[in-house]
Amino acid sequence: MTHLKLTPIRFENGLWQGHLHVKAEPNVEVRYLGETLEEVRIAPAEDGWTLSIPVPMAALSDGVHCFVIADASTAERFGDFTIIAGAPAADDLRAELELLRAELDLLKRAFRRSQSEGV
Repeated sequence: MTHLKLTPIRFENGLWQGHLHVKAEPNVEVRYLGETLEEVRIAPAEDGWTLSIPVPMAALSDGVHCFVIADASTAERFGDFTIIAGAPAADDLRAELELLRAELDLLKRAFRRSQSEGV
């Protein structure tokens, strides 16, 4: 497949959609938990193709669920999306990032308070 670009459109009502910027119809596979999803649909759209992926009910549960979108013939990965539901895992990178942001905000407030008291 020649230089394919995937742009996410939306995730709504259990259906993830994206736009594939390529002229010829792509041969796409979507993998979740090592298995290929069967109900993936591709429809012609302006300047490419619309990719529709029904998300399995099993992925709408606690935890982090990753989907990999690839060329079925070459296995070249050209996109992915992640669903996080329920309580995030303690070692989840996003949870760690939120914790770091909260700590940084705390430090910024403390620094500003100490600077205003010194003036």
